[in-house]
Amino acid sequence: MTSTAPLDTTIAVVTPENIAFEYQLAGLFRRLPAYLIDLLVRWAVIILLVVGLFMLGALIDIASLGPFAIAGMFVTYFAISWFYGTFMETYYNGRTVGKWACGIRVIDIEGRPINGRRAFIRNLLRIADMAPMASAGMLSEDISPVFIIPTGMFGILTMILTRRMQRLGDLAAGTMVIVDERSWRLPVAKVDDPRVPALASFVPADYRISRSMARTLAVYAERRHYLTPARRREVARHLAVPLIDRFEFRSDIDPDLLMYALYYKTFLADASAELPDLGALSGYSPLKRDMNRLRNEEPSTQPS
Repeated sequence: MTSTAPLDTTIAVVTPENIAFEYQLAGLFRRLPAYLIDLLVRWAVIILLVVGLFMLGALIDIASLGPFAIAGMFVTYFAISWFYGTFMETYYNGRTVGKWACGIRVIDIEGRPINGRRAFIRNLLRIADMAPMASAGMLSEDISPVFIIPTGMFGILTMILTRRMQRLGDLAAGTMVIVDERSWRLPVAKVDDPRVPALASFVPADYRISRSMARTLAVYAERRHYLTPARRREVARHLAVPLIDRFEFRSDIDPDLLMYALYYKTFLADASAELPDLGALSGYSPLKRDMNRLRNEEPSTQPS
């Protein structure tokens, strides 16, 4: 049985550290429900504010408000309709209520969180994405032609024709909509030191590397080739010291070698591969207990 490919595609964004983040782009069938939810949220907020205004009018003489009340309702409608998306995407990491419910968010094309300027531009041009507009009177002669229906054809076409599935607002703002999860990978750094896999075999099997630690190891392995040995040990020592205590390793172990071994174990080691050659360590054991055992086995030099 052949598996069908998902409609949403993935795109890689390479950071200055040469780390490639893979994002799954959100297609039309993910973004449309999010838009409809946000539309309901906007109208719910507008209705609540209008009801609140009428309740306020029940306490005071609404006639005294006069045209100010009507102007206030129009301003409220305009502000929520145009700035709801801008505010939410700016202060809630590219998410609105609808995007959060559908598991998607907005980022810029370089993989960074969206800022206020980009959020404003993409939401300002939403009206262009909704074009061309159609009159409801086209459906029936009994419907007044003042009712306008947005077809959204411009936005749909640009999403289909662009590599990042961007609508007009996204193209102008330099943004894209992704599924709210990501994976990342680093171009494999070649490990030609036989001590690295040998030392990696001493790392406890139940040790689980966090996501942030894995990224740190990846960046370190990529950059270590540009550092002197002394600088490598200086940089690696900050991470290696707590791990040496946790793994019960010897305190004189090379921090750079330990970081490189963790990188190897995390990204390169294959569970089905052959066991590493422990002879590469020339009989050296990184374990503290082995060092203590050897000390106890050393013959006494004191005269009998």
